[in-house]
Amino acid sequence: MYVVIVEFTIDAAHVDDFRERVQQQARDSLAKEAGCHVFDVCIDPQSPERVLLYEVYSDAAAFDTHLASAHFLDFDACVRDWLRDKKVTRWKKI
Repeated sequence: MYVVIVEFTIDAAHVDDFRERVQQQARDSLAKEAGCHVFDVCIDPQSPERVLLYEVYSDAAAFDTHLASAHFLDFDACVRDWLRDKKVTRWKKI
């Protein structure tokens, strides 16, 4: 299994919009991608502008498929200007 962790810092003016949009992205990824097994959206209870995604894919190729999907490309374009920071790390589950 291939794990991806994404950490976002959202501009305060767009926190609610981002949360709504990222939850839709999670639903789309789970429903439309056979290789996506987990897509959790987490928020920092002390800092509402911090959002963490925990995603589990069958393998790196499944994540690459995710990155090329129409729903991801739409999400990425939609939220890009709302972000103050984004960090992506990739892990292999053992």
